Amino acid sequence: MTLIQRYLFRQISLPVLAACGSLAGIGILSQTLDQLEVIVERGQSVWVMVKLTLLAVPQLFAVILPIGLFVGALVALTRLQREQELTAASASGMTRWQMIEPAARLALAVAAVVLVTNVVVQPWAQRTARAQAFEIRTDLAALLVEEGRFVQGPNGLTVYVQQIEQNGLLKNLFIYIEDGERVTTWDAAEARFGRVEGQPVLSMTEGSWQQYSASGVLQQLSFGGYVFPLGPYVSDDERIRYKPADLWMTELFDPTSGLVRDTAPRAELLAEAHSRLSSPLYALAAMAMALTAILGGGFSRTGYGLRVAKASAAFLLVRIVGYAIVAASAWNGWLNLFQYLLPLAATAFALRLMFRPMKPRRGWGGTPVWWKARFA
Repeated sequence: MTLIQRYLFRQISLPVLAACGSLAGIGILSQTLDQLEVIVERGQSVWVMVKLTLLAVPQLFAVILPIGLFVGALVALTRLQREQELTAASASGMTRWQMIEPAARLALAVAAVVLVTNVVVQPWAQRTARAQAFEIRTDLAALLVEEGRFVQGPNGLTVYVQQIEQNGLLKNLFIYIEDGERVTTWDAAEARFGRVEGQPVLSMTEGSWQQYSASGVLQQLSFGGYVFPLGPYVSDDERIRYKPADLWMTELFDPTSGLVRDTAPRAELLAEAHSRLSSPLYALAAMAMALTAILGGGFSRTGYGLRVAKASAAFLLVRIVGYAIVAASAWNGWLNLFQYLLPLAATAFALRLMFRPMKPRRGWGGTPVWWKARFA
């Protein structure tokens, strides 16, 4: 790029980065509010909540980046046109294509980021988040204990813990097991969850065991250390169930029969795959519409509010129709073609409007405005 083109690239890039960062911040905030349940109800650490929040962001990039590109480009181009910097660039001999080349490069860069995110980063992040959520859901410490409360588990198990320290150590543990008419209780000064030969256990220290015999005599046993097996009270048949957004592109285009049974029908998986590949094209459409809103007409001293409003409405309409096509493609596979045609057609139409020849406006009665102004 020439010196002027590099200057235009910087002037457009900074507002785009600011707009994308603001939208990403809003997305992170909304995800953080959703993940508060992890701390409040599941007893997880703040780091786990932050991890789940950040892993959910890549899925939003297909929505955030084109909108941020559109908003940032409008802000930058409006300022450049209002301060007549684009006019000066045109007067220096730059053609229209040379003037929009920096913006086109930026749009291609954003489209490449969206494509890499959709194909590589999003499935990795979603699968990692799904595995973390599964671990939280099956976490024995979160399922069986809650500080200061009696928690009822499966198969007649009830657990009470007076205090849970940050390192996972349980203080003053009480276990109540009801098996028909037989009742068994355990208590321990300290305990900790763990695994022995792959099976979940609860290692207790300085405790006792009580149980009534068949003749009604109370039996009691004190111990310095005991490993309490939790296998009978934990279900091992649970497994991670993925959604279409979690799958790799190869799995979406060529799913196995088990994946179709557990995740979604083949048509829905195929629609998800084409959606990931076509969504980067909306970055090109966003930049083309922003350029048309500012450069698609003559210089205006009163501002470009009306043109910006029209371009914003058009981009919003195109994006909404795009989501509708994705949803319809899950039922009609031939509509996947329109996932690509819609953003490409919007880009071509916007560029056609920007490069259309400027004609003198006509006043009432068909008289050209410039003719009236000349003889006014």
